[in-house]
Amino acid sequence: MTGRVRWWVVVLAAVGLTASVSSTYMHYQLMSDPGYTSFCDVNETVSCTTLYQSRYGSVAGIPVALGGVFWFGVVLLLTMADRRASDASREHVAGYFLVWSTIGLSVGMYMAFASLYVLQTFCLMCGLVYVAVIGIFLLAGSGASTPVLKLPAAVLQDAARLVKHPTRLVAPVAFVITMVVAAVWFPQPQPLAGLAAAVAAASSGSDSTPARQPLSAEDQRSEFARYWAELPRVDLEVAADTGGALVVVYKFNDYQCPACANTHLAYEPVFTKYESSHPGEVRLVMVDFPLDSTCNDQSPSGPHRAACAAAVAARLAMEVGEDEGRRMQRWLYANQPGMTPDTVAEALADIVGVDDTWLMTRYDEVVEDVKADIAVGATLPVEATPTFIINGVLLSSGLSPEFFDQAIALELEREATQ
Repeated sequence: MTGRVRWWVVVLAAVGLTASVSSTYMHYQLMSDPGYTSFCDVNETVSCTTLYQSRYGSVAGIPVALGGVFWFGVVLLLTMADRRASDASREHVAGYFLVWSTIGLSVGMYMAFASLYVLQTFCLMCGLVYVAVIGIFLLAGSGASTPVLKLPAAVLQDAARLVKHPTRLVAPVAFVITMVVAAVWFPQPQPLAGLAAAVAAASSGSDSTPARQPLSAEDQRSEFARYWAELPRVDLEVAADTGGALVVVYKFNDYQCPACANTHLAYEPVFTKYESSHPGEVRLVMVDFPLDSTCNDQSPSGPHRAACAAAVAARLAMEVGEDEGRRMQRWLYANQPGMTPDTVAEALADIVGVDDTWLMTRYDEVVEDVKADIAVGATLPVEATPTFIINGVLLSSGLSPEFFDQAIALELEREATQ
């Protein structure tokens, strides 16, 4: 690289690295605090949270933003290597740089496609990353570089040189170790705060108790059962037909909420299981709590501008039949990005076979039932969606499917003994 090109690469990498670190921090806050609101959530279309919480936001539980930190970090390391490399190695570094920038451009363009065309959402921090990646890619081809087919041999040559100068490996090795630690340390969704604390305490011991080995799966289930029995229960008055079920699961729901869609997909097999093994004994009751100021005064700045219409549409579809109601729910969860009252009305018409004006015709009537649910949620109060109540046990966030299943099983056992 020339000095001018190197300077521009460093500037662009610094911009991209800052945006990636900021995105990683926001993703961390969303995992740690369900009520967190990102500063770049401007409206329904311009929202970082929508992308972070979507299936494109993480890979194997590791945020894509952290991958951006790694990519830009390697760019800076390659720039440093180019500055210090001998003339014999400089073309090798340029070849590595070209390959690395091509990988970054490919991933960046895929994420841009997912954001703009699939989710129909623009993320401000991601936009800065895309600009930085494109700029770095264009600069990567500005000088002579080792052909790609000769790079494997070049790697061996440069590795041999590094062995003779191990101090040059300090920065790259320290960077890689830092990234691995960050990926491992990044929080995962916890099944239950009390359970997580109990497992940690049982595994590590206290100041006066020797540390114990990590709990086995069976011990974790026992620990969960103990904590479940100790959790307080709330009284809930919802006008809903529970059909005499022994276990009633209330879900305070927003059809435009990504976490609500995720728990729907995760828990559907659990409910299907109990429909077969305990017919009529376990019932899910949807309680509407759309984060949409159109009908929810408790959420004056709610980001979901089609959530009230979605709640009304789901109720109307359920009036027609349970099958139509479930199909409507599945459509709403699957089409959250870009959802508008008009698209909801069209989907309702297609599913139940009516005119697409039916939603607006019945809206004022049915939305009063939605508001009644909101009023119930306000008394708890519901602080985030989804919020679950299983036979009076309130969960402000979801459980892992395994523990959700166990919670229902514990409640069936409890009801059987009373």
